[in-house]
This record gives sequence, C-alpha cells and structure tokens, in this order.
Amino acid sequence: MRLDKFLKDTGYGSRKEVKILIKQKRVSVNDIIVNNEGLSVDENNDVIKVDNEQVIYIKYVYIMLNKPQGVVSATFDNVHTTVIDLINDFKYLELFPVGRLDIDTEGLLLITNDGVLSHNLLSPKKHVDKTYFLETDRELTSEDMNTIENGVLIDGQLTLPAKIEKVSNCSYHLTIHEGKFHQVKRMVASTGKCVIYLKRISFGPLNLDDTLKLGSYRLLTEEEINLLKNNK
Repeated sequence: MRLDKFLKDTGYGSRKEVKILIKQKRVSVNDIIVNNEGLSVDENNDVIKVDNEQVIYIKYVYIMLNKPQGVVSATFDNVHTTVIDLINDFKYLELFPVGRLDIDTEGLLLITNDGVLSHNLLSPKKHVDKTYFLETDRELTSEDMNTIENGVLIDGQLTLPAKIEKVSNCSYHLTIHEGKFHQVKRMVASTGKCVIYLKRISFGPLNLDDTLKLGSYRLLTEEEINLLKNNK
C-alpha cells in the first residue's frame, strides 16, 4: 500500500493533507523519516509513526450499537439523526448499518465497513435469527401466538415459521428468520393486536450487551466477530 493511502485510510486527512505531513518530515517508517508519499509500505508489519506516535491500521471495524428511538438506520439523512452520527470514532471509514431497525425500534444494530460480512448476514438464503423483545397493547391469545409462529401473509408471501415466547401478560420474545419491512409489527397486527414497544435483543449469534446504554456502542470482541463470520 502507498504511504499516502495508508495515512488517508487511518484518518490523517486527504491525500493532499497527508502529503504535507510527509513533506514536513513528521512521518517515519521503521524509525526512518521519509519524504516520499508514494513509498510502498506493509500496513501489517511496518512500524509507521506520525509525530513519533505509531499508527495502527484497521481494515475492518465491527461495532455493536444499542440504537435508541428517533434515530434512523442510515448513513445520511437530511432530517433525522442517523446511527452513523452516533459513532464518534472511525470517521475515516465508510461505516454503514447491517440491515435496519425502524425509527421507533430500539436495540442491537451492527455497524461495520465489511461489505462481505454484511451481505452474508442479510442474504435471504441465510435465514439469520433475529430476536426481539416486544410489548403489545393487549395480551396475545394462544391462537394469536400459533398464528405468528406458523407464518402470516405479508405482501402476498407467507413468512417463515417463527418462535414466540411469553415473558409477561403483554410482553414477548419473538424470533424471526428474515427481515421483511415492519415484519414484527405486521405479524402482530395480523392478530388484531398492536406492538407498542420493540427492541432487538439478538442478531444471529450476537446478543445485545446489557451494559450498553441507549445510544452507546462498543467494538465487538474477536470471539463475537468469529461467531458472526462462522454463522451458518
């Protein structure tokens, strides 16, 4: 990788700005000051420093966000705050949400710049589990729960079988295996009831960190990343 690209990709500015850094003799490679922005560097093995501080190259980032209500699952929006606006770090990376949660839905959302992983997790062929905690305006009957579990018609297609478990009178855990538009709300609506609160608590093998406050985020652990990548 070219040195100027390395510095650009690690957040040190545009190609023009990092060229100035190099010309000011503020950049070293393996403890040797360099002045050639086109120098080829090994981003994984060379020790590259700016102002004598080592620069660590991160190709992919995986972030768990506890999405609050009122925030849209998008990279840009003219009206609303986006989930990317909540991420204060890694501004130099082209981060995006993996899938989406409705503006009034809270909970687990994966943010990354790994397009391959995102594609694999969202592929309809994968049927990745998504579990939600939900509250309804009225208690679901056994018949209602059977209807939801057996699948309901959405846009002329029957949803895949789901699993619903009662938590309390009007609270439930619902696991689905696809991601149709407003799917959870529409599945419940098919019973004549209404979802009044919705929170995603798991996505594939990834469980929402209970210590994350709404609007907060953290990097995934290596174990969590491997679980996602190996999810079948």
